[in-house]
Amino acid sequence: MELVVVLVLLAVLAGVVVVSGRARKQRLALQRQRELDPVKKLAFEDITALGVELQELDLDLAGHELDAGQRADYQRALDAYESAKTAGDNITEPAHIKHVTEILEDGRYAAACVRARVAGEPLPTRRPPCFFDPRHGLSVIDVPWTPAGGATRDVPACALDAERVRAGAEPDSRMVMVGSQRVPYYQGGRAYQPYASGYFGGFGPMDMMFMGLMFGGFGGFDAIGDIGEGMGDAIGGIGDGVGDMFDGFDF
Repeated sequence: MELVVVLVLLAVLAGVVVVSGRARKQRLALQRQRELDPVKKLAFEDITALGVELQELDLDLAGHELDAGQRADYQRALDAYESAKTAGDNITEPAHIKHVTEILEDGRYAAACVRARVAGEPLPTRRPPCFFDPRHGLSVIDVPWTPAGGATRDVPACALDAERVRAGAEPDSRMVMVGSQRVPYYQGGRAYQPYASGYFGGFGPMDMMFMGLMFGGFGGFDAIGDIGEGMGDAIGGIGDGVGDMFDGFDF
């Protein structure tokens, strides 16, 4: 009789573990989707912005006979736009957004090369986009900038934002909604890490600097909360493992 009671209790415990583990997985999936949706929207807005830029470039090139180099860069920009649209349609996880912004960064540089070639100017130096809003295009200079509650550091800026920062004015930062607040995307928390990494990750040590900006304590990142979530994942993982052991049984 005692053995039967023990087996029943074990069966009940296993059922609770299975149900709680699956509920936790569903909660995490919903949370990740909520984090992904606004960043995905941001990426699509950037794709649209590149499309508008290429339309304007097309108008500027009307009547110009392009040479081989100009045509190659122009086609590269057009291909980047199409590739970014395709990659955007296939976004299902944050890592995919990094791929989209990598493509957009390359497309904007190609467009800048076209303009330089047509104007008879040297090709622009490959620099990261404007940190405050990558849609502003290539940065032209690094400027010392101090975020609210953060340390001063040099960030790449377009000419207009560099002028604002030097004058002590607020840069024209890309704003996003985090909860009920509008904040610059670089203070949006870890959900925006892949977005920034795609734009700035190709510039070596700069990637770590920007990740520090986004996760250095003045953005949406909460180190204690992240540790707590990690502990929750570990504990939940144990429950999932036990639950998986009993998935084949019918209680």
